[in-house]
Amino acid sequence: MRRRLCALVVASIAVGTLLAGCSTDTSVPATPPAAAVNPAPPEFAAITTPGQAENECDAEASLRPGPLPPPGAAPAGSPMAAIVANGRVRVGVDQNTYLFGFRNPTTNELEGFDIDIARELARALFGDPNRIELRSVTAEERISALRDHKVDLIVRTFSATCERRRDVDFSAVYYRAAQRILVPKNSGIRSSADLGGKRVCVARGTTAPGPLFALPKRLTVFGVTNWTDCLAALQQGHVDAISADDPILYGLVAQDRNLEVVGEPIGTGAYAIGMAKGAPELVRFVNAVLERIRSDGTWQRIYAAHLSVLGPSPGPPEARYIA
Repeated sequence: MRRRLCALVVASIAVGTLLAGCSTDTSVPATPPAAAVNPAPPEFAAITTPGQAENECDAEASLRPGPLPPPGAAPAGSPMAAIVANGRVRVGVDQNTYLFGFRNPTTNELEGFDIDIARELARALFGDPNRIELRSVTAEERISALRDHKVDLIVRTFSATCERRRDVDFSAVYYRAAQRILVPKNSGIRSSADLGGKRVCVARGTTAPGPLFALPKRLTVFGVTNWTDCLAALQQGHVDAISADDPILYGLVAQDRNLEVVGEPIGTGAYAIGMAKGAPELVRFVNAVLERIRSDGTWQRIYAAHLSVLGPSPGPPEARYIA
């Protein structure tokens, strides 16, 4: 027994001597401690101009609705007939904005208020809400997707503005929002007056930067591709706040309960369906579908399914028509 204990002691001393020798081997360089990795979201960069300059126009006014033919019976030679001939309607949507257009991780299907509005357009064209091809586009890609005919329609929290009307046509407004501020709880930021010297995140290609540049106190605006990128930037400390339309912000709160929406509205959003320039028949058709959605309770049903977290339904916005 004594021989075994002595052997263990000698082995332990030998190992300790070997380790001590390794620790003093100057031929092996010391490894410096690794720095914490906290990367900014992709394409995270400062925005230096407000963009989306407005001209004198009624940005929300659209063409008066035309007749609403039965599904599959679009007038020959019309844009609707061309869509029906293709077998499905191609709609540009979002897949990163919770409540309006997002991919359900359980079903892998796109869901949200905008998605259901898009499906109603497919129902009117084909009699089947599933005869639709949902194509994910970023906010910056919305106009080019229409101009290059990659999609037939855009239903993606797309605010009608005078600037955008130079490039695309819009339906009547189907949802109205207010732009506000999202911050961590206990941040000390309670309103837009507290944003002076702060860093604020927006999605590029949206109308969000304009009201921020109009605030009396100077701040820094950072742009990203999607609103979920703003959420990551805020969580990682790259920005102090996010500014967007309130339903978008409440969708982010649903993903992170440590955040809160604060302050008075600093801007407005008037969501409309975008179409390629120069197709008045399609604009009138889409407005006829929206009139049906407003009047038969479909709008209220879609609101209850996706936006009840925002509170009682305000009802669909009243449409304005110019001709």
